[in-house]
Amino acid sequence: QVQLVESGGGLVQAGGSLRLSCTASGNIFSINVMGWYRQAPGKQRELVAVQSSGGRANYADSAKGRFTISRDNAKNTVYLQMNSLKPEDTAVYFCNAERVVIGRDIFLSSWGQGTQVTVSS
Repeated sequence: QVQLVESGGGLVQAGGSLRLSCTASGNIFSINVMGWYRQAPGKQRELVAVQSSGGRANYADSAKGRFTISRDNAKNTVYLQMNSLKPEDTAVYFCNAERVVIGRDIFLSSWGQGTQVTVSS
């Protein structure tokens, strides 16, 4: 079983910054991809940024130039530094981990419970 615990959400004014963290717990051998998705009210969940264990990162167009994803593989933790936040960034942000290896088991996709980010104008 993989548990992902997010932290760092909150309320911030437009132009401000937040840093999200997500740690995967369990007797984890490796995690292929970790990343962040978000879901605004009435909208589908969408990719924000993901990063492979080797460091390759992909960003949504809306995140490029403002958000930075990073990982600490030794701690099974992924971070999302969000700068120049806009009201349209308001959403619940979910952490995701793909292909988590624990012993002989591979968990294809695991999700955190989500953390609320609210950007006021």
